[in-house]
Amino acid sequence: MEKMLKLFFEYLQDEKKASSNTLQSYKRDLKQFRQYLEYKDAHYNKIDEEFMNGYIKDLEEEGKKSSTILRAIAAIRSFYQFALKKGKIKKDPTEKIHSPKIEKRVPNILTTKEVEKLLNQPKDVDVKGIRDKAMLEFAYATGMRVTEIISLNIEDVNLEEGFVTCRHGGKQRNIPLGKMALKALREYIEKSRDKLIKDSDENSLFVNINGRRLTRQGFWKIIKYYKEQAHIDKDITPHVLRHSFATHLLQNGADIKAIQVMLGHTDIASTQVYMQFQDEEIKNAYKKAHPRA
Repeated sequence: MEKMLKLFFEYLQDEKKASSNTLQSYKRDLKQFRQYLEYKDAHYNKIDEEFMNGYIKDLEEEGKKSSTILRAIAAIRSFYQFALKKGKIKKDPTEKIHSPKIEKRVPNILTTKEVEKLLNQPKDVDVKGIRDKAMLEFAYATGMRVTEIISLNIEDVNLEEGFVTCRHGGKQRNIPLGKMALKALREYIEKSRDKLIKDSDENSLFVNINGRRLTRQGFWKIIKYYKEQAHIDKDITPHVLRHSFATHLLQNGADIKAIQVMLGHTDIASTQVYMQFQDEEIKNAYKKAHPRA
């Protein structure tokens, strides 16, 4: 199995162009599955659907969340589909297995006032404050994932035309930048970035105080710091800004297809989750405006 896993991970990285996070997630889930096989003294190419259902049941009894189990199933299924293509197994044991139902969670979003409070926290009085202001404005203006933001290079931003080019999972999309984000970004590039970078060859858009590419953890810490400064009780992550971006666009009349493109969603169903917030706005407007509401 070790050899097949090596080939599978190479396939994910080289052919599927899977992100680093996806690779690490698959490696964790498949390592756990391999340990289970060893514990049960079973070989990966000799198990059936009954064995797989037993594995899922054990995960459930361990108290694993439905989302965690579904993610594990997805990783294992991908591995077996790969093994099937390579002729190492005759039948995929995950084909008809029972999957736990997962409840759709309501995305955590900020109100426009909370967003304004958060974005007003960084003070553009030093290089760090200028950078932080640009980062927060940029995250809310584009709705990009944190991994996409920290992966950006300086040449991915077109200040003249007012858009950013995002490359994710082998795909590319252009996202417009609003005037506030453009202003903050221009100030960061002109007044802050050059003072932060130590190496002239560094091409990362957002860098840390050591002049190197900002990390996910670094971005999270910055948002957490300003959330506390703004005295906002809600949990705020880069993804909350992404949810807020989509919801506020929809509430203000943006076309859902356009939002889907900007978010980089392959499936429109992923974008439609934000419709529930639009419905709430409509209800409130109806109650306020209709004479017999």
